[in-house]
Amino acid sequence: MSKGSKNRIAVITDEEPSLQTLWQYGLRFRVEELFLDSKSGAFELEESRIRDPKSLERLYLVVALALLFATTQGMVVQIQGLRTQVDPHWKRGLSYLKIGIRWLKGVLHKGRALFPPVPLVSRDPQPCFASKKAKKQYYDAIWFSRIRELKCRA
Repeated sequence: MSKGSKNRIAVITDEEPSLQTLWQYGLRFRVEELFLDSKSGAFELEESRIRDPKSLERLYLVVALALLFATTQGMVVQIQGLRTQVDPHWKRGLSYLKIGIRWLKGVLHKGRALFPPVPLVSRDPQPCFASKKAKKQYYDAIWFSRIRELKCRA
């Protein structure tokens, strides 16, 4: 159950019921944010009006690569302390993706340097959030009042 929420959430899994298992599922749910960025937030895939499955598959591959590249550019910008060049309201914050896209626009239009790709790290060295509200939602996302286990035998 989310903090302050009356919504009940059921997670059906073959994993051991534990806070760690539920936390992992919570992280998986955040994939929706990534889908939103690729669909309308950054790339506006719906505007392509492509309906052919094979063409959509190719388009999603290109978008996934662009998303990965822009995100790594944003990470480097943040780590190198250059964020204020693309986000003057840096206390409000932007995601690595949005920072990267802004940086890449500067590469094209302002002669900024293009950074070599960096490996993604498993632990975020300097988290970026779109707003203070997004930061709070991230850290308050999963709160459980009770974990109940129900075993089904086949």
